[in-house]
Amino acid sequence: MEGLFFDCRYIRIDHHDGISRFSAGLFKALAELTDVTAIVSDLRQLDKLPAGVQFVLLSDPTSALEPLVAFKLNKLGAKVVFSPMQTIGSLGRKFKLILTVHDLIYYRHPTPPPSFSFFVRALWRLYHLTFWPQRFLLNRSDAIVAVSETTKNLIEKHKLTKRPVNVVYNAAEDAPSDASPRQAPKTKSLVYMGSFMDYKNVELLISGMNLLQDFELRLLSRVTPARRAELEKLIPAGANVTFLNGVSEEEYQAELDKSFALVTASKDEGFGIPLVEAMALGIPIVVSKIKIFKEIGAKAGIYFDPESPESFAAAVWNLEGKNWHEASKAAIVQAKNFGWSKSAKSLLKTIQSL
Repeated sequence: MEGLFFDCRYIRIDHHDGISRFSAGLFKALAELTDVTAIVSDLRQLDKLPAGVQFVLLSDPTSALEPLVAFKLNKLGAKVVFSPMQTIGSLGRKFKLILTVHDLIYYRHPTPPPSFSFFVRALWRLYHLTFWPQRFLLNRSDAIVAVSETTKNLIEKHKLTKRPVNVVYNAAEDAPSDASPRQAPKTKSLVYMGSFMDYKNVELLISGMNLLQDFELRLLSRVTPARRAELEKLIPAGANVTFLNGVSEEEYQAELDKSFALVTASKDEGFGIPLVEAMALGIPIVVSKIKIFKEIGAKAGIYFDPESPESFAAAVWNLEGKNWHEASKAAIVQAKNFGWSKSAKSLLKTIQSL
């Protein structure tokens, strides 16, 4: 499509975070459907994009020049610009603009990512004190993309925009077309992938291991020494809990492949990519009963009360035997709803509607 630009400036040059992975995965799939130009702020971001991609080099999205970026895009012939965030400069724009809302979780948990500078973290906290800055930014656009129906419903509930809102699901790599359900698990390991912030409720998983002493809880993510010491004090006598303190992508896939289930007791969440990644491999998911997880897991999920270690343990035990194979079968079917090719088609439909 002539004049279509995709803002890839949020792609990290070291390792992906959520926005970075969303940007790279969606751009790659969209580029297979239509001509699209990547907007980058660091040439190293091109390493995460398809070889030979068309691109333009602009300022960093957190720079003081950001409010004026639309003037440069006008000169470059932009007709439609898609941004995976809401803060791209739009002053004086002559192009159609699509903005993205991933979730509203930071209004409830306003701690900013620690990688940001002090100035950006301060603005982050101020931005999430009230909804009016979000309303102002979203109403500058022509259309909004939400990464889930749950987020779309929250946008409507809080009346954040008068613009049309379309769902373009967050995703993982497309599930293999020949993926088949597993007959039985390779081990009794329960895998957790995620941060150790309070609302992630890792404490409940650890407490529940008192009733799951035939299983091992493997906590894959990096954890600070202080937080680890805090959690280790909660491990019940005889329970098998292992901190891996960070794994590579290859190690993560290997951990999922041999696991009994992916588990999370989160009380709040923006999406839940690990659920999709596990289901795509035919690994059952045992997760807290919250709206976004019910949307992602649907009938494939095994749900429990995030306030009850007993409920968590019962959900795990419920997978034993024949139920595990059935859950694996349902997981593969459900994972096919969350692939970048499907999301790119949804985005292209939104672009063509403008």
